[in-house]
Amino acid sequence: MAFNFLLWCHPNLVLSVLVLISCSFSVFSTNDEVGTGAGETFTVSSFSYPETKLRPFDLRYIRVELPPWFSAMSITLNSDVDLDVSRIERVSMSAMPIICFRDGSPPLPDTLNTSLKDSAISGINGLDVEQCFPMLKNITMKLTNNQISPGVWYIGLFNGIGPTRTQSKMIIRGPSYSFIANITVEACINSMMRGEFCNSTVYPLSCTASNVYNALEATVNKSMLENPLTCKSNFETFCVHESVSNFFSLDIINVVDEFTITTTNVRFKGTLSNDTSSADDFSLMCFVRHGAMPSVTLHDYSIDLDKTPLVIPSPLIGRWYISIIPVNLTKTKGNNVRVCYSVESQVLQCPLGKAGQNCTMDSYLLQTFVRRGSTPFESYYLPVSGGASYDSANFPLEPLLRNSSYIGEPDNIWTYFLLDIPRGAAGGNIHIQLSSDLKISYEVYARFGGLPSLDSWDYYYANKTKKSDPSMFFTLYDSTDNKVNFYIMYAREGTWGFGLRHLNTSGDSGKGLTVMSISLERCPKRCSSHGDCKFAFDASGLTSYSFCSCDRNHGGFDCSIEIVTHKGHVRQSIFLVVSNAAAILPAYWALRQRALAEWVLYTSSGISSGLYHACDVGTWCALNYNVLQFMDFWLSFMAVISTFVYLATIDEVFKRAIHTAVAILTALMAATKATRSFNVVLVIVIGALGLLIGWLIEISTKYRSLSFSIGMSLNFSHSFQTIKQWLYNLVKTLLRRYRWPFALAGFAALATAAISWTLETSETYWFWHSIWHITIYTSSFFFLCSKVNNVNSENQLPTANGNYELTHQDSLPRSG
Repeated sequence: MAFNFLLWCHPNLVLSVLVLISCSFSVFSTNDEVGTGAGETFTVSSFSYPETKLRPFDLRYIRVELPPWFSAMSITLNSDVDLDVSRIERVSMSAMPIICFRDGSPPLPDTLNTSLKDSAISGINGLDVEQCFPMLKNITMKLTNNQISPGVWYIGLFNGIGPTRTQSKMIIRGPSYSFIANITVEACINSMMRGEFCNSTVYPLSCTASNVYNALEATVNKSMLENPLTCKSNFETFCVHESVSNFFSLDIINVVDEFTITTTNVRFKGTLSNDTSSADDFSLMCFVRHGAMPSVTLHDYSIDLDKTPLVIPSPLIGRWYISIIPVNLTKTKGNNVRVCYSVESQVLQCPLGKAGQNCTMDSYLLQTFVRRGSTPFESYYLPVSGGASYDSANFPLEPLLRNSSYIGEPDNIWTYFLLDIPRGAAGGNIHIQLSSDLKISYEVYARFGGLPSLDSWDYYYANKTKKSDPSMFFTLYDSTDNKVNFYIMYAREGTWGFGLRHLNTSGDSGKGLTVMSISLERCPKRCSSHGDCKFAFDASGLTSYSFCSCDRNHGGFDCSIEIVTHKGHVRQSIFLVVSNAAAILPAYWALRQRALAEWVLYTSSGISSGLYHACDVGTWCALNYNVLQFMDFWLSFMAVISTFVYLATIDEVFKRAIHTAVAILTALMAATKATRSFNVVLVIVIGALGLLIGWLIEISTKYRSLSFSIGMSLNFSHSFQTIKQWLYNLVKTLLRRYRWPFALAGFAALATAAISWTLETSETYWFWHSIWHITIYTSSFFFLCSKVNNVNSENQLPTANGNYELTHQDSLPRSG
């Protein structure tokens, strides 16, 4: 027994030393009772994810691996989200920060039908399916092995969900948020301990081969019988008081037909009561749960083992936990009575190539054939011995079904296929196709970790009206009498079982030819020919996931949702391209005033903006998209700034210098983050700065003698009067130099352009950006018209009383 116990205590090479030490210090009773001392935990893994920023419609996945012996997972998320959960219904789904949890594969909440009212902290219990919650500023939670199962868990953080999340957008504006995550996984030092505080002892049931069918007559077909495994604990007898539970574990490592749980050698210790009237009320309640510790309120199966054994058909692969609790023991037997029992489980395993009820159905293992290409984990599956061509993903069904054993009910005949999704490929999609030259006479059922049945399945397709409930992870594309085509999205990594349920097994159904294909693909339906299939990695870099990047008119996870109609696309294209014709206004006025540099800028800006938007909406691309985008933003920046510089009356030498410096700055802005909103403010500031520099140059060159006269004057009052008169003449000259009605119209148009820029969203970009084109070019036109080229007092000499005109250069004699 000691040798068997030592073998059991070696579950993992990495933790073997710790486990062996913990097992060596485990204390057990030498009598029939077993000690249940509480244990301590140690850290299996701890990850700290640095600050990550999520822009609008961005997402991020975090993969967490929980070993079978884990005790708890602690999650701490800190973000700058400022969201009032009480007003969550007022927030659009496309702008809502969301956190999602899913067991086995990345979450995909784009078609959530449930409202997001609860917080992650209050609603996290019972995580057996994908669950999503509003993202809060601070989230701290601890999930124990009583709540969730071991395996791979994914945490998804989304900044907006819905069909428009994958739509290609001309601009991306909206609130962003950043987060920092810390995730720690702990396990019990003693590998036999479980529970939130590692205070529940779990006794493993070790299995050995059994020959219970050796006594059967030779006439029985041995290939149709199960191969049983008998599983027992190393401790033969357990004695406990009322309501004291014992926990056991059983590992199912491959697909089996069923397993049973029974108790034997049930007896009682202590002073028995003479009252036997309620003896039948005594129960040995058994609660069973896959992957997590069972309880009275949370379990998969339950039964009274004192009355009948528990039979679990087609159990899932993995670790099963069993809890046995005596009920009504003191009521029926006495206060100091203990019940003693032995636990035994029998696992029924079908012979190779057989499965289903009584192992009468055919089962085929599918071999993986990896596709060559740039995307990872693309493959197709073919039967190991089915006569299919390895050059094609299709294989005929009839040769595989010809020798099927039609024993039993006509409507309960199945053929099973088993395949494996490799580690790290949970971001792929299982694609199933059936086609026939006659009406398809099969129903398809899928189940992760075991064989499907009419009672146990994850996804299924029977006909057009009878299929899996609407789910993000089951997508049906084609459904006709002779063709079926559907996807299982983001399939969990591990063993999948597919069952074909035969219909109309008699008659003419066998005359048709049915072809089936099962493949692992990155993007469903190749993004419906409306986008590009791309892939990325989760935060840890261990799992790749695929996603569609759709065009301007489509969205959804497969780009199948038309967001912009053809008529709407034409309307948007016309607005965005034709609105650039407003550049004719400033270009015409610049040419009329012989400002050739400005004329070239306005003309080039209008043309490049029209070409860029024609390419941006998918109409026609004259050059590379990035080149067109750079030219559009750069020339637009230059046109705005040149308008300000034009308003200053300075020599062409200084203008060329300012234009050169501005060209360098705007080129850097256009090449790095050209679409950010701050660039509009920066361009206005640079333009105003250019105008101010022009005025300073003009003043310094034409009125530099004024400073000398002021400095030489010893009379303070005279100097003050001189400065006052100079400022008066400066304002007077500015009033005469500009046509202020045109200037005010230019400022109004500029303000309208700024407002339209702030109103731009992903949905209304085409309209408000068209208004931006019209108003920004119109404002430039008004500013150009506002400048008066010839001022009457430009070359007047100063009067004798000291009234200096700003345009005179040598109004005072120079000192020797």
